[in-house]
Amino acid sequence: MYKTTWNEKLFDTLNVIVLILLACATLYPFIYTLTVSLSLPSEFKLPGLKLFPRDPTLASYAHVLDQTGIGRAFFNSLQRTVIGVAVLLAATAMTAYPLSRKGFPHRGLVMKLFVFSMLFSGGLIPMYLLIRNLGLLDSVWALVLPGAVSAFNLIIMRNFFQAIPEEIIDSAKIDGAGEWRVLFRIVLPLSTPVLAVVALWAGVHHWNAWFDAMIYIQDLDKQVLQLFVRRAVIEESDELASQVELLQAGNYSSETLKAATVMVATIPILCIYPFIQRFFVKGIMLGSVKG
Repeated sequence: MYKTTWNEKLFDTLNVIVLILLACATLYPFIYTLTVSLSLPSEFKLPGLKLFPRDPTLASYAHVLDQTGIGRAFFNSLQRTVIGVAVLLAATAMTAYPLSRKGFPHRGLVMKLFVFSMLFSGGLIPMYLLIRNLGLLDSVWALVLPGAVSAFNLIIMRNFFQAIPEEIIDSAKIDGAGEWRVLFRIVLPLSTPVLAVVALWAGVHHWNAWFDAMIYIQDLDKQVLQLFVRRAVIEESDELASQVELLQAGNYSSETLKAATVMVATIPILCIYPFIQRFFVKGIMLGSVKG
């Protein structure tokens, strides 16, 4: 029976302490924002560590959700995320599958070109000119198509497809299945873990992205939720605090409204993560076995 040495026990103890400190440092900003969003202005102004609100209130959330702008921005972000994830999964899978087959001609050269795109890009101005010339400005496609195929996601998915036994694909072809049927009936059903991981990455990216929307979307009715949050929190916009008489009544303040706005933008993606978490480690490990 293996006996743990004193050095190993010390190392494990230090690891646990460091991980606990990192977890606390990660969770506290979220807990602080949640506490502020549920607090009254008088409680928020009190000094000290804020972990739990003394008198929780949903007044800030009610006022934030009552704004017409945030509802429209929420729908735009949801539309972008759904379309973006669907387009990315479809484009990446259809690109990764032929590159995972040994008989595909010049697949090494193609992969080198994709890896090259991870290191160098055309730049912001050429990309804007391209989007404008294609007539995609003020469209959700300007936010979805430029990142439809990510080189990193492509490598992960290609490696996962390579781990599928060749005998399964060969048997399907012997039975008369073509490449499209092999992809959609054999490969993709066996690749649920890596598809879930890539979908999670793409969903988080599209939900949190704001810079490209600020450049390509000029119509205020088509702005995404993160731009709404940025304008309310960073640019000190007074849209959320327009009703001065309600602020003076003590139901909420500009700070509690900002915190509630951040939580409204954060909670949806947090609710999705637990359903995909069980695929996360499996998809990463299996997708990184082969090069």
